Amino acid sequence: MFTTVLVANRGEIAVRVIRTLKTRGIRSVAVYSDADAGARHVTEADVAVRIGPPPARQSYLDIDAVVNAALRTGAQAVHPGYGFLSENSDFAAALERAGVAFIGPPSGAIRTMGDKIAAKAAVSAFGVPVVPGIARPGLTDAELIEAAGDIGFPILVKPSAGGGGKGMRRVDDATELPAALAAARRESGAAFGDDTLFLERFVLRPRHIEVQVLADGFGTVLHFGERECSLQRRHQKVIEEAPSPLLDPDTRARIGAAACDTARSVDYVGAGTVEFIVSADRPDEFFFMEMNTRLQVEHPVTEMVTGHDLVEWQVRIAAGEELPITQDDIVMDGHAIEARIYAEDPAAGFLPTGGPVLGLLEPSGTGIRVDSGLAQGMTVGSDYDPMLSKVIAYGADRATALRTLDRALSQTAVLGVGTNIEFLRFLLADDDVAAGRLDTGLIDRTVFTGEPLGDHAFIAAAACRWLQRWPAGTADLWDVPSGWRIGAPAPTSIRLRGGQRTDHVHITGTPADAVVLIEDGESRSLSVALVGEELAVTVDGIRSIYTVAVDGHQIWLAGAGRTVVLEEMREAPVRADDEVGGDAELLSPMPGSVVAVGVSNGDQVIAGTVVVAVEAMKMEHSLTAPVDGVVELHVSVGDQVKVGQLLAKVTATQKSEK
Repeated sequence: MFTTVLVANRGEIAVRVIRTLKTRGIRSVAVYSDADAGARHVTEADVAVRIGPPPARQSYLDIDAVVNAALRTGAQAVHPGYGFLSENSDFAAALERAGVAFIGPPSGAIRTMGDKIAAKAAVSAFGVPVVPGIARPGLTDAELIEAAGDIGFPILVKPSAGGGGKGMRRVDDATELPAALAAARRESGAAFGDDTLFLERFVLRPRHIEVQVLADGFGTVLHFGERECSLQRRHQKVIEEAPSPLLDPDTRARIGAAACDTARSVDYVGAGTVEFIVSADRPDEFFFMEMNTRLQVEHPVTEMVTGHDLVEWQVRIAAGEELPITQDDIVMDGHAIEARIYAEDPAAGFLPTGGPVLGLLEPSGTGIRVDSGLAQGMTVGSDYDPMLSKVIAYGADRATALRTLDRALSQTAVLGVGTNIEFLRFLLADDDVAAGRLDTGLIDRTVFTGEPLGDHAFIAAAACRWLQRWPAGTADLWDVPSGWRIGAPAPTSIRLRGGQRTDHVHITGTPADAVVLIEDGESRSLSVALVGEELAVTVDGIRSIYTVAVDGHQIWLAGAGRTVVLEEMREAPVRADDEVGGDAELLSPMPGSVVAVGVSNGDQVIAGTVVVAVEAMKMEHSLTAPVDGVVELHVSVGDQVKVGQLLAKVTATQKSEK
């Protein structure tokens, strides 16, 4: 067994791998970029090595830097986690040359399965069914367009390299295909350094079901059951569960056997996941999509229903051990569901967010597991994937697991960073999700706007600000914000904005005995107390407890099952601004980098023309001209931009009428 293992990753997966290494008595080595110098995985490892600046290509994707870190620290093996170098055959080969074990499959298996075209050919030879389409190296756009008619629409444009949905496009009509191919080549080339594409028929009402496999170096290949991963947005998984509510015992056995044959087709060793597409209309028919030659984000649900630590098996197999179990020893018991927490704003099209982690609440209890890379005080930036943590729930049956997960999410909060937690709870309450009627398009059909903020949130935020204005100790009566005056009281008025709502909150009295009203509404009794980060607010006899964090003009509140942010606003000017004409400014919706500029400075454009594309946290967002006009560019490709930064201005050719 190894005595020292380097974890070539960051965030929650690095923390999770380090946890198993500790239970096995193995010394752990973390690597980090400058952006992660104070990250949780760095503090939890026994040793940490800096490998470069924030850009992943200069740190976590730098093969030489990672291999040198392993050699410098005496690591006998490297665990790659997922993402970054986990499916890089050159990395596996470099470690082999350096005499360091790679906790993963042979480089040949990575190479074959990393090329989706070669993978389809390999598994087909073993009788594994594949999705109809066209897949061979070097296909040109013209060849793909010609083949699309025979395959039939809708089709999926897919990159041969990479994963995670990057570069993938669904195309419903032949007229959309040329633009989709261009965008897919650009995105896959930027993400994977390879813009090779192929086409597959899009399976209607598809369900995404994957099978966990494990193979040792002695010829034993086992599967650990399936996971349902159909709840996705932009081809990124959001909620996963095990087992799938769709499969019957016969199909479960057949799909497990097909997954094992897939592993055998490339002489696989280690943990891997075979992904299949299944039509909701024909649940007994499945097609091979791809094999991920690494641990998956959603592996905890398999661990919870089988009782096996997959990371431990990875380490033991890489150390040369033989699997001491058989297929009959692997039984799925109960049900487990995982929710991914992302730094994103679901109400704004899931655009990435970020910021300092001002406060952190994570759930615990029977049937609850949290895999997290979060720590209070860290900053969530735009350099890496927006996934922050995972909350996993277990129950004796699916309904119990769903309830447990919802309760756990209600107790989860990341103050200072916008997240998708409220959306996850909204999704779990969906009737189709509760009934197990899933498909990969369900989220796209779901309209989520978020619950509007109620009076209590406004009162709590205002009360927090009000308490901050009370002087410590004794003070002049006129300086205490109680509202006391000779004559009529002078309330403290605080103007707040939350979501689409902006209101004044007026407070008079003392913290123990106050009166509050919103705008010119009814007066209500109020008492408040702030102890550390805990704010107790009682309005008309109803008491609520919030965890609170303040960042400049923002007040973050976590309580009553949700996390909200309100902003203290300056008073509006007496004279309204002049009426705005037809000109338009394109502002960056997220922090990131400019990856494409579709026009030249001074070009005449029509409404809908893509002007600038910004990428952050592995997501590309295109901004289009909202009006016909002349473009004035303010950025170039490669520029780093902030939220709200001016990217371009379109001067309308015709002003709108006043």
